[in-house]
Amino acid sequence: MALRNILTEEESSLYKKCRTVTDFNPRLHQLLDDMRETLVQADGVGLAAPQVGVLRRAALVLETNVPEGEEPYIIELINPVILEQEGEQHEAEGCLSVPGKYGIVRRPERVRLRAQDRNGESFEVEGTGLTARCFCHELDHLEGIVFTSQAERMLTEEELAEMNGED
Repeated sequence: MALRNILTEEESSLYKKCRTVTDFNPRLHQLLDDMRETLVQADGVGLAAPQVGVLRRAALVLETNVPEGEEPYIIELINPVILEQEGEQHEAEGCLSVPGKYGIVRRPERVRLRAQDRNGESFEVEGTGLTARCFCHELDHLEGIVFTSQAERMLTEEELAEMNGED
């Protein structure tokens, strides 16, 4: 495994639509392993392949809705598609590719996806709250959409300080 550089919003490849993954081979497995290590190192909750310069439909999301005493775990999503969404949440959102900036983004409260795992097997997964938000955020990356274009407004320095409990 290796850490990969996370591209920032100035990089044009972040705004390109990703191609479908068709080869579930060791190169894909290496990409996913590297993305996992990069996500953990960056202390993020999600990472999409275009954020590390690979224009393929692959993303990782940290499932934080776990029973008390259990550790959050990473869900690998290859070629994900939203099947259902319901409800609404209206929260502050950030991105590893847009460090230090947060905006208010409207997302569904619950999302159900169909995706493939690293071996090409299809599965369905459901997320609520932060996980649902993260699913939508990472799928946007696969379409070449960065959250700043989805934000109703960006938060000010004062709002960020307040959100972080600073005076």
